[in-house]
Amino acid sequence: MRTGIAKIPLDYGRCPRWLFERMKHLSRSIFLAIREEFGPDEILKRLSDPIWFQSLGCVIGFDWNSSGLTTTTLGAIKAGLFDIQDELGIYICGGKKASRKTSQEIESYGVSRGFPFFPRLIYASRMAAKVDSCLIQDGFQIYAHNLIFSKTGKWVVIQQGMNTNTKKARRYHWFSSNVSDFTTEPHSGIISDLKIRPLNLTAKESGQNKKISVELVSRSPKTFLKDIQLISEKRNNLVEWKRFSDFTEMELNDTEFYWHPVLDEKFDLKRLEKTIFFAHFQKPKDFEHLLSLEGVGPKTIRALSLVSEIIYGAKPSYEDPARYSFSTGGKDGTPFPVDRVVYDKTLEIIEKGIKKSRISIKEKVEAQRRLIKAAKNIL
Repeated sequence: MRTGIAKIPLDYGRCPRWLFERMKHLSRSIFLAIREEFGPDEILKRLSDPIWFQSLGCVIGFDWNSSGLTTTTLGAIKAGLFDIQDELGIYICGGKKASRKTSQEIESYGVSRGFPFFPRLIYASRMAAKVDSCLIQDGFQIYAHNLIFSKTGKWVVIQQGMNTNTKKARRYHWFSSNVSDFTTEPHSGIISDLKIRPLNLTAKESGQNKKISVELVSRSPKTFLKDIQLISEKRNNLVEWKRFSDFTEMELNDTEFYWHPVLDEKFDLKRLEKTIFFAHFQKPKDFEHLLSLEGVGPKTIRALSLVSEIIYGAKPSYEDPARYSFSTGGKDGTPFPVDRVVYDKTLEIIEKGIKKSRISIKEKVEAQRRLIKAAKNIL
């Protein structure tokens, strides 16, 4: 199964009330059926799969490739399952408008239900958001965030970012069973329909860059600040800049390299200095600890990565970690052959949920029809 990222068209507007109510009703029935057949942890495992999630959104009645599928489907699931969460064994926190309240909702469930692991969930929620905004700098701003967890402490994060320039939305999936290190390839599979060139500090190839970044903060913040000031000054003189670093033996104004972190980058050195010295006094033991600190955001990470690359030669990865097709594969083998096991399992779980759900025969037939249509669209 692939957990990871899906990229879809950015959409506007509202879901009609009649459709939203129907989505609540149908999703409730499907999840109860899946819980009965496979158990609550299987629900989390399936939600962490972007293909399965997309198929579910189609089945319960939403547009197959709309960005609204993410927020509306999660909103319908949260509302539809609210009064049976204890019975189901699944708790849903956050959302589009409630993304900043995710931690409060997790704590509320933790205290009221006596879940001793809830601080771990709050940390996971915050780190997932930080990683996808700071370590994969792909131009998508996170605006919707959900954490779903079970009574066993397993969790899923589904969050979505938007890029108004490309008019695309990108969806990020996390599953606790796949996360051994928040900052190193935490997405076990990433799906996308656009190829981009992000600063990707989650890649294993970025390990040395991250190591030096931590050392710069821990041991020599003054040296780092001098280096970033030097880089900022040199970049304004293209000829001198080329002499300064053979890393930039390229035309810096070429649009092909729009992603390069030096281009048009203006660091607020006074603000950066405050952040770096604050982080220095916290004595971060590793990169994850550094990233978790308050105030350490995308610009701080970019500055540290830039100095590590230009001054110390520790190049980070600029390879998009996404698979470049929103599918389980293609019939012509592009971008890769159809994974029949994954594809069949995707259909099987939802179809079983439809068949066992407590809904009318007409609703079941319509849901099965939408599942078949969604499968054709995905492939």
